[in-house]
Amino acid sequence: MSLRDAVDDYIAWRRAHGAKFVAGAYLLHQFCKHAGGNTGCDAIAEADVLSFLSGKGPLTACRANKHSALAGFYRYAISRGYATGSPLPARDAEPRRPRPAPPYVYSRNELQRLFGAIDASRQRSVQLGADTLRALLLLLYGAGLRLGEAERLTLDDADLPDTLLTIRDTKFHKARLVPVAPQLADALRAYAARRAERPLPKGTASTFLANRDGTPLVRSTIHGAFAQLLKAAGIGAPNDGRRAPCLHSLRHAAAVHRLESWYRQGADVQRLLPVLATWLGHADLNGTQVYLSMTPELLHQASVRFDTC
Repeated sequence: MSLRDAVDDYIAWRRAHGAKFVAGAYLLHQFCKHAGGNTGCDAIAEADVLSFLSGKGPLTACRANKHSALAGFYRYAISRGYATGSPLPARDAEPRRPRPAPPYVYSRNELQRLFGAIDASRQRSVQLGADTLRALLLLLYGAGLRLGEAERLTLDDADLPDTLLTIRDTKFHKARLVPVAPQLADALRAYAARRAERPLPKGTASTFLANRDGTPLVRSTIHGAFAQLLKAAGIGAPNDGRRAPCLHSLRHAAAVHRLESWYRQGADVQRLLPVLATWLGHADLNGTQVYLSMTPELLHQASVRFDTC
């Protein structure tokens, strides 16, 4: 069987078992182009794999992602008889994955500046208005949503009388319920009321967030509007090795600020971590544990307080 056919079989198999498998499929298709899709699946040499893994630039986390995608594919190919062995180098022979830069976390002062600059940054907007941009940022920070989750939220999924959001088609293919605080619910109700005053064009989706003409938001427009907002708020790239501020940083800020509040209240943070993981829609605690390392001063204060009890 050719490499391309085997890869297509593997992608179909992964998706048939419930995985979206978008990034992995992209990497495997790139490998087909690199090694030759018509080449026999069992004829791929280790040199082909090594040159694909190395790429043309410096070592990045992308190499580990490529290795992981190929390892999964070759396990499948060997089990189906498409290949007799794997040409991948052993995992312990691979260079260590570069340590990622810590995510950017907005300070509360920065958040005030960010929300305070929305109206000024959207004065000349054609489609994405200030009220919609504000509602989007409130959902990312106040409800801890991912950008895609906020974009896909429908009018029916926003049960504002009961202050509850139904989040569907999440990163881990599970729906979840997200309770929202009364203040956030009030802001979303006000937005929904203003949105209802604008008639929806025929055939448009009933997304909760919409442009001025009722059409769904466009990702490129969102990122462009947020870049203008950062500039208007005077928030630039940090010089301390952190990642640049972006929309997803609002979700990081939501998690870290929640942890800070729990520590200051003297709450049992370890017991509450599963609650935070569920609220954020993480598949396990690993995605939430990382936020603990971003509150070193509070961790120290907590350990001192418990030691003196």
